[in-house]
Amino acid sequence: MADWSLSTIPPQEGKVILITGGNSGLGYESALALAQAGATVIISARNEAKGQAALAAIRAAVPGARVELLALNLADLASIRQAAETFRQRYTRLDVLMNNAGVMATPYQKTADGFEMQFGTNHLGHFALTGQLLDLLLNTPESRVVNVSSNLHTRGKMNFADLHGAQRYDRWGAYCHSKLANLLFTYE
Repeated sequence: MADWSLSTIPPQEGKVILITGGNSGLGYESALALAQAGATVIISARNEAKGQAALAAIRAAVPGARVELLALNLADLASIRQAAETFRQRYTRLDVLMNNAGVMATPYQKTADGFEMQFGTNHLGHFALTGQLLDLLLNTPESRVVNVSSNLHTRGKMNFADLHGAQRYDRWGAYCHSKLANLLFTYE
């Protein structure tokens, strides 16, 4: 495997890249690096103020950066549909969809649609978003879907009889389960 660093990222001019959770952590750092490489980067965030702060920081670090915010709550299928529709109105291509956003080890709660929060956000939300944007990805030459997971997937167990943790909930077990689902989705 070749050495990889920020300096080895090839020019990204003309590429359109959507990063979920691009307002913090790995998503933010990826957005910053790809903006520096010349891509048009769309970061999604469920919190508009945090998303705007991330945009301002990227623009300060990369004068002339082409970055935008897309409102998206992966714990709400209606929000996912709206975000995909908004994206389609703005762009005719999608080179990279980086499914990065997530929640970790949360107390038991449900998404707007009744799914366990971690499985619903970390896996089902990204699955739905990918499906909503799949035709754009397929029509963009050499497009990619990057599903960010975790090595904690090795501790995940798929309990198909209780995917939503209603019978027994363990917050770390639910997180590991969601990361295993990310990996299985990637293999498909």
